[in-house]
Amino acid sequence: MRLIWLLSPALFVIALAFWAYKENYRTKAAYDAVAQVRADISSTRSELSKLRAEWAYLNRPERLSRLADQQFSHLGLMPMRAQQFATVADLPFPTIPAAAVGASMDVSFDGGQQ
Repeated sequence: MRLIWLLSPALFVIALAFWAYKENYRTKAAYDAVAQVRADISSTRSELSKLRAEWAYLNRPERLSRLADQQFSHLGLMPMRAQQFATVADLPFPTIPAAAVGASMDVSFDGGQQ
């Protein structure tokens, strides 16, 4: 009986050491994963800033105006006029018929079978 009382704390300490060892390596793996995600985010932000700079460069008004002038006859472009714009009141919106209050409606679904 005395042997059980002496060995059980030792086995408990060994089990805790094994658990701490595993948790240590899990924590290191989690830190490595976080570091990789942060590196990916940094790389993606860098790529995004390059793409934004390129977009701003390609969309300069003087460049677009020059391209429009060069391609005017090929594309059949016409200069914009104020009459080409419409107001919201000029747009046709679909009308949805309102259901009569108290009217019964069939809302059953039979799975496409009749």
